[in-house]
Amino acid sequence: MTSVEVIIACHTPERPVGRAVASVLDGNGEHASVTVVCHNRDVAEIAAVVAPKHRERVRFLEHRDEFRSASGPFNAGMAQSTATFVAILGSDDILEPGAVASWLSVQERTGADFVITRLALGTAEAGVPTPAVRMHRGGPVDLVADRLSYRSAPLGLMRRAMLESTGVRLVEGATIGGDVAMVTRLMATCPTAYDRCGPPYVIGEDAGDRVTYVVRPMREQLGFFPDLLDAEWFASLPARARRAIGVKLLRIHVFGAVFYRDDVAIWTPSERRALADITARVITRSPGCLAPLSRADRELVDACLDPTVDTAVLVRAAQARRRHGRPATLLTSSPLHLLDREAPLRFMAASLAVRHLPRLRSVARA
Repeated sequence: MTSVEVIIACHTPERPVGRAVASVLDGNGEHASVTVVCHNRDVAEIAAVVAPKHRERVRFLEHRDEFRSASGPFNAGMAQSTATFVAILGSDDILEPGAVASWLSVQERTGADFVITRLALGTAEAGVPTPAVRMHRGGPVDLVADRLSYRSAPLGLMRRAMLESTGVRLVEGATIGGDVAMVTRLMATCPTAYDRCGPPYVIGEDAGDRVTYVVRPMREQLGFFPDLLDAEWFASLPARARRAIGVKLLRIHVFGAVFYRDDVAIWTPSERRALADITARVITRSPGCLAPLSRADRELVDACLDPTVDTAVLVRAAQARRRHGRPATLLTSSPLHLLDREAPLRFMAASLAVRHLPRLRSVARA
């Protein structure tokens, strides 16, 4: 029996689930088994697109619910696992050969309950610079010091006994962000390690039906915020942790939601009020989260908080903060926070290190 069970959720045979299965069994099969959870589909439909040589080695489960969300089938697969560790894998994503062995090596060295995998986009060479951990940091990591909250999905190795004892689960029914509260809680409250230089988890770019990319009403787009901000575990975190999480929620989720709504017609009065309410809630729950933001970010925050600000101004502010390299995007409102860990200068430097360090080490070994 393998020590790691990889759970793949699949809601349509049109997804390249056979490729995902092959990446586990062919490149990581020494340490990992595979369970494919067929979401609102008969097993036969999904099994048919898995290569015959792999099919007998896969456990297929059915999960039926009323949601178009991967949270339900992922939860079902993890709940039925008996392995020491579990991992989740999107049906259009893959694991590079040796990824699971690398996770286990990090876990054995650190004793972590959660090992965060390195991510790549499309190919193993296109690194994803999140989380922006400290330079040369591999192994035990800290939510604040290593900016872990920028990782928005629980990708990597999770100790199953820890999941059972804490009751941590994905939010079922959430079309967007159902994994954010879960992964943030794990990184904030459980021993966590980062596999900085191991083979990556590769995010597929060939699925055209990812619900993450669909523009939805603001309260749905950011509907996962209450599961995080209103939770008892969040309220019990140290102030520095709540501040760091708040910075990320604003910078990635709130600002991103505005940026991708560049059509002013989308912004009805109710949408503007929803944006203002959500933004204010983050600031209230995460005191100090505005301090490390750039001047351009603060201009966008002001526009988000005030529904009477012209929508064209709101959209321009969201676009302006993306024009990197200008003083407004590099400098904080107060010089006291210029070198804050979350401020643009240090954050960008750490992101570049995460993107390029594994590649530089590979070249050095060659």
